Amino acid sequence: MLRTIRTFLLVLPVTAILFWTGLTSAQVEDIDQFRGPNRAGLCSETGLLQEWPEGGPELLWQIEGLGDGYSSVSIVDGRLITMGDLDHDGEEKQYVMAYDLQTREELWSTLVGPEHRDGPRCTPTVDGDLTYVVGTSGDLLCVKTETGEPVWSKNFGEDFNGRMMSGWRYSESPLVDGDKLLVTPGGPDAMMAALDKKTGETLWTCAADDNGAGYSSIVVSEACGVRQYVQVYGHGIFSAAADDGRLLWKYDRVSNGTANITNPIVRDDYVFVTTSYRTGSALLHLNSNGDGIAVTEVWFVDHNVFENHHGGVVLLGDYIYGGDGQNRGTPVCLELMTGEIAWKADPPGRGSAAVLYADGQIIFRYDSGETFLIEATPDAFKINGRFEPPTDRGKAWAHPVIHDGKLYLRHGNILCCFDVKE
Repeated sequence: MLRTIRTFLLVLPVTAILFWTGLTSAQVEDIDQFRGPNRAGLCSETGLLQEWPEGGPELLWQIEGLGDGYSSVSIVDGRLITMGDLDHDGEEKQYVMAYDLQTREELWSTLVGPEHRDGPRCTPTVDGDLTYVVGTSGDLLCVKTETGEPVWSKNFGEDFNGRMMSGWRYSESPLVDGDKLLVTPGGPDAMMAALDKKTGETLWTCAADDNGAGYSSIVVSEACGVRQYVQVYGHGIFSAAADDGRLLWKYDRVSNGTANITNPIVRDDYVFVTTSYRTGSALLHLNSNGDGIAVTEVWFVDHNVFENHHGGVVLLGDYIYGGDGQNRGTPVCLELMTGEIAWKADPPGRGSAAVLYADGQIIFRYDSGETFLIEATPDAFKINGRFEPPTDRGKAWAHPVIHDGKLYLRHGNILCCFDVKE
């Protein structure tokens, strides 16, 4: 089924410059998973606008018809893949769908599971010829990237006795690591599970406790020389060994009974974790302890200092940047190793803010739809651009994506593409 398409043409040259963070490449990277490479919210592209013009960057095109949902987009090999609750033949259900990036024509759409009142949350994970999604009812589906043909499926409740920590349904984006697919069913014996990515066969499960899955997505750490999967869940944060799924460590001071959402940030033997609902943030140091790993709390700050509700944070150099406060995206720059605030500014937009770093700037996309360009420096808070893209009903919670000098912003049923090349 083809969606309604509006196309606006504008082509500008791109200037390639060295990327100061060490990512170093002006080459276009495919966005194959939630928050891009390493799930860190860091875009390696350069030659991007350092200031936005009045009214914001130029709108190149707009697609309508994605359906309700907070899913962001993955862009691989000229395909744009996302999820939404769609009405097919008079019945609304949850789908994963792919579009041709050049023509914006729908290539395929595949049923995932039952619809949800405001749509899916998962961003599709693309691994070559296979794509993986999680529906809000815990339907895990593997499809062929080229055609959308189903390959295998599981259900978190039926296959792993899984459950969520609270009632907002499954939200994670699956992780591919080598031959494994990692997910968080939230079961008492399968808080996390590793599956064969080609067949769906269960390789191992990790039992943390019985508090249910959170709303975060798994990240990889090599702390203490042990490859491991770190995840926020209903009882705080925990880690499973990559080889056999044994529980390596857990930490519960950041747990709340409502929703633990934000992806953890890993660096070397450190993990930064933050949750909202009057909880706070912590930096953890991991140390080898015989066959296990011991956790030391380097610092903890309560919700009055910093708590990220959702929208994520990014680590640049020695500083964390993100929005502070429950249902607030107060811009904050926080020193990683000390927890001290470098700066905190009045929120320029309304609601929480999803963040993305690119070329010396951080995009703050508020759930009201307002979007800001903020300079990525611990020296001072500085806005270098703002605009209000086209909006739809509900919250604009889908994370922003930059690919090939273009900024992609989804709000429910619509997806807009803006030219942000310098």
